[in-house]
Amino acid sequence: MTLDEKLVHLVDRAARKLGMSRSAFTRDALRQALAQSFARDQEQRHREGYEKRPVADDEFDVWESEQAWGDS
Repeated sequence: MTLDEKLVHLVDRAARKLGMSRSAFTRDALRQALAQSFARDQEQRHREGYEKRPVADDEFDVWESEQAWGDS
């Protein structure tokens, strides 16, 4: 993997601040980026699904009696 000097410097500074090695910081950053990418993909799939099959007006009426609003 090739990184420009400025990025390496910023990574080193951030890692040092967190008490981590460059490798540990980079691993965590990559895991976080992959998790965000996965979440964006899932959100897009959900959006496309609801565009193809929008919620019907009465679709959740059957659950109305199951709702608990904490007014006991």
